[in-house]
Amino acid sequence: MNLNGLGVALTTPFDEFLKIDFLSLEKHITYLMDSHIDYIVLLGTTSESPTLLSPEKKEILNFVHKIVNERIPIVLGIGGNSTQSVISDINSYDHSKFNSILSVCPYYNLPRQDGLFNHFNEIAVNSKSPIILYNVPSRTGCNLSADTVFKLSMNKNIIGIKEANPNLKQLKTIIKLCHPSFQVVSGDDASAHLAMRYGAVGSISVIGNAFPVEFKKLLDMSTNIDQNLSENAYAKLKKMIDLIFEEGNPTGIKCLLNSLGIYKNFLRLPLTPGSEGLKTRIIEEISVFSDQK
Repeated sequence: MNLNGLGVALTTPFDEFLKIDFLSLEKHITYLMDSHIDYIVLLGTTSESPTLLSPEKKEILNFVHKIVNERIPIVLGIGGNSTQSVISDINSYDHSKFNSILSVCPYYNLPRQDGLFNHFNEIAVNSKSPIILYNVPSRTGCNLSADTVFKLSMNKNIIGIKEANPNLKQLKTIIKLCHPSFQVVSGDDASAHLAMRYGAVGSISVIGNAFPVEFKKLLDMSTNIDQNLSENAYAKLKKMIDLIFEEGNPTGIKCLLNSLGIYKNFLRLPLTPGSEGLKTRIIEEISVFSDQK
């Protein structure tokens, strides 16, 4: 699978009864596809996957697959801190309905690097679909080192990594160590434009849910020889990016999507909607952002 360009980490809309709002989900997917995103990422943390039941996850995949109708690739998030459970989950899905799997580092139990290597290697060996590693130390409590990524890149069924470590030095090291066919994508909206300059092929984005056209343009500009273009484009998005992560993800992006009228602002516990103060500042920034466009 080609990971170039903009992948959007899809949110899950809920209604007032906290049931999945499929009507809003269809409208949102249509909006994203009309904005020419390159692929969709389902069932990551942005989708509130920890609060989704297994049958709901399969229902979302089936629904999105039907709407997308193979026009763009689908990446499915399947991860956890039990290797055998992850493999079991992977084997429970119909692999004809997605193109690759995004699998996060095991969280909470803090494995060593050899444990991380064996975890992902076992997953890749036992998966029919290609694996994208997902390193996000701020959520998992452990960092998948550049050396371990290099070793894992030798597995032909591991095709890339979503690197969400804000330390871009590690991203640059991974790009330097690994074969050019191993795809490195940014998992951090705030530094994605810089990651592109260092050789990342694209970004799996949260802000892309709301401003896919603008963020995709930023990524395209970031490989341009005139870096002032990307800096100016980033300056227009920066405050909004900061705002949507201020009270956590997906709290902020859902507050923004609600403010844009895309869908209702409901989250499942333990997550709660953004504060009134955050909503007020997001609405203010929307007006400023619109004036700048």
